[in-house]
Amino acid sequence: MKQSDFLKAVLPFKDKVFRLAKRLLVSTEEAEDATQELYLKLWRNKEKLSDYKNVEAFAMTMTKNYCFDRLKSKQASNLTLVHSNYKEKGTALEKRVENNDAVNQVHRLIEKLPEQQKIIIQLRDIEQYEFDEICKMVDMKPTAVRVALSRARKTIRQELIKKHNYGVS
Repeated sequence: MKQSDFLKAVLPFKDKVFRLAKRLLVSTEEAEDATQELYLKLWRNKEKLSDYKNVEAFAMTMTKNYCFDRLKSKQASNLTLVHSNYKEKGTALEKRVENNDAVNQVHRLIEKLPEQQKIIIQLRDIEQYEFDEICKMVDMKPTAVRVALSRARKTIRQELIKKHNYGVS
């Protein structure tokens, strides 16, 4: 595979790879390192990429696995889940503060979810992958993915309602 063909195959989803890495790792720097490592691995195996029907799904699976390995390693024992994928321009300051607070609140709730639910909600609701792609990435059956996503959304919804009704976090 030529370099130009390789770039055409992998560049369209580089931001998704980075966002997933950032969701799972502590910092932008860690996510950048993970993204760079993934692309290096893809480059080394570029001849085999044509064997995969969906290179993007393969890359996302590799990213997830790499991040889990980093989280499990001793040097990464202090990593936590962080994500800031929300940006808005042209809104009144008060509304922006409200929106940022709401987004941060949802991120805190996502942090409390079981690991599997975190990944599935990231892939479906943030990255907007289809269920069949998610199933391949997380190696789960469609029903299990739907149940995990439903439970994650329900947990977040219940916590938001509870906070809204009682004003307590």
